[in-house]
Amino acid sequence: MQGGRAMQELSSHAANSFCIMAHSNYARGREPYMPELKRLMTADDVKDLSPEERERWWYENVYTGMGDSMKQLTWRAVLMGALLGSFMSLSNLYIGLKTGWGLGVAITASILSYTIWTTFYKVGLVKSKMTILENNCMQSTASAAGYSTGGTLISAIAAYMLVNNASISTNILLAWVFFLAILGVTLAIPMKRQMINIEQLKFPSGVAAAETLRALHSEQGSGLSAAKALGVAGVLGAIVALLRDLFEWLPGQIDAFGKRMADLTVSVEVSPMMVAAGAIMGLRVCWSMLLGGFINYVLIVPVMLDRGVIHDVGYREIVKWSLWGGAACMVTSALLSFGLQWRTAMRAFSGVTNLILRRNDKPKVKDPMEEIEVPGSWFIWGAIVGGVGVVAIIAWFFGTPAWMGVLAVVMSFFLALVACRVAGETDTTPVGAMGKITQLFYGAIAPRQMNTNLMTACITAGVADSASDLLYDLKSGYLLGANPRKQFLAQMAGIFPGTLISVYSFQYVVHSAEVLGSDKFPAPAAQTWAGVAKLLGQGLEFLDPTMRWAILIGAVVGVALPVMERLFPKARAFIPSAMGLGLSFTIPFWNSLSFFIGGLIGWIIEKKRPKIAEDYTIPVASGVVAGESLTGVGVTIYQNVIAGG
Repeated sequence: MQGGRAMQELSSHAANSFCIMAHSNYARGREPYMPELKRLMTADDVKDLSPEERERWWYENVYTGMGDSMKQLTWRAVLMGALLGSFMSLSNLYIGLKTGWGLGVAITASILSYTIWTTFYKVGLVKSKMTILENNCMQSTASAAGYSTGGTLISAIAAYMLVNNASISTNILLAWVFFLAILGVTLAIPMKRQMINIEQLKFPSGVAAAETLRALHSEQGSGLSAAKALGVAGVLGAIVALLRDLFEWLPGQIDAFGKRMADLTVSVEVSPMMVAAGAIMGLRVCWSMLLGGFINYVLIVPVMLDRGVIHDVGYREIVKWSLWGGAACMVTSALLSFGLQWRTAMRAFSGVTNLILRRNDKPKVKDPMEEIEVPGSWFIWGAIVGGVGVVAIIAWFFGTPAWMGVLAVVMSFFLALVACRVAGETDTTPVGAMGKITQLFYGAIAPRQMNTNLMTACITAGVADSASDLLYDLKSGYLLGANPRKQFLAQMAGIFPGTLISVYSFQYVVHSAEVLGSDKFPAPAAQTWAGVAKLLGQGLEFLDPTMRWAILIGAVVGVALPVMERLFPKARAFIPSAMGLGLSFTIPFWNSLSFFIGGLIGWIIEKKRPKIAEDYTIPVASGVVAGESLTGVGVTIYQNVIAGG
């Protein structure tokens, strides 16, 4: 009876569901018919179904007519994704060295790809437009190339350079980034079916990417308008970067508060990129950064200078003291926020366990999902190749015992499992927290070994970053009816160009450790990672007493703020963000001010013109970030390599 009822419910859901994706029919020699895209599926469509029924419903109502017949994994999609992702990796390298954060590239790449290919089609350079699933594969390749391959360069690798005052050879870095990305992508394979197909976790950025693709291909004009806005904003950002960095017709900062305050980095930055990034981040984080910057640079730093604790003005000298309190605030906040989500962590482990146990009870009827899902054998071989490569490098070049490397790989799977679960529920991947957990663990079993501490944590962070990035993209493909196996291959394809571009660009831009911690590249993520490694490697007794107090106060604040958010959820908008507050102690004040201006502008537009904010805030801000950062990287490489050589 239960089986008959289940089939009846399944038929009812199929009959009453909206037309999520119309079938796509191809006529010989003609442009493929592009279906009218009504809406994306939601968790409500399958909420009353069993796990097996959920997968069957998706296969029959979303995948059939789309993923089984429409073009997806094509050379043009992969090449376009590799090209756009490579450019966006430069953007993330630039903004990462300035702020410690990276921005997702999937949505920006989707808009750019659609615009470029539609233009090519209209002028007759190509015979057909890209299908929505080709663009989905394209954004997977772009995401791997532009985001997941370079994340650890601006954090753990840069921290290694700070700690050792030495660079890593290009060949070693290429191999490290490549094997780490392979490991991260393949470790996500057993998580996808459970978290996306069965549990229907949101992965909001993946939903946003799917919605963007749907809007672009709906042919209603809104997608093209957003693309034009992104392009214009990108040109404006590039012009500012050229006038400021290459021709030096614009100053880097304006001493709006006087020379003495400018020496403390309290000035106005000429960087629309930071303003745009603030609009993306939101007002709460941005006003928290302004508050923290004011407390640090206006109230505390002058006192420390007068007492001789900070020896000289300028960002490089100030941050040697201020990073300790800021880093402590971010670390304890990240760890506590993660700890408060312990139920999520338990569900992550139990979910994959259930999936594994379910394999022992396979139905005798052939499961069509097995033909399109990524096979388990790919997980095994990918884990072997990536794991062996990473362990070999960490043992041979970084001097870490092989067994510690193996242990780090094993830990990375479980920590990535948790990180991906958190990403699916909150849209935030706790890469920093995962790295800090590993740093604390290896600080206990390998005390005073800073390189081991950094590079084992680099494995954890890199794996979590790559795994969650894949799941975001697979969520988008799931909603659009894509073939997950083909999308996985598109993601893997992006690793190759992403590794080459990100590593070579990093080596050219960060040609020595002296570049890090400068006014141009504060590298706050690297400063934090290096600070934790030094603290665990040397001990508190090596620090100035005021630094110890800063660590204690920062740690307490980092714990108190997340607790206050939990106790007073309705007042959350008025409680400072611990991450924003801590970050402001590790970057110049002018960065925090620019972020705040952007966050305030974005908030005002959202309140006054919500439709305009929804349609244009992200495209315009992304365009400014892409234009200025790409130009900034180009100018830096030109000055260091061409003009300098």
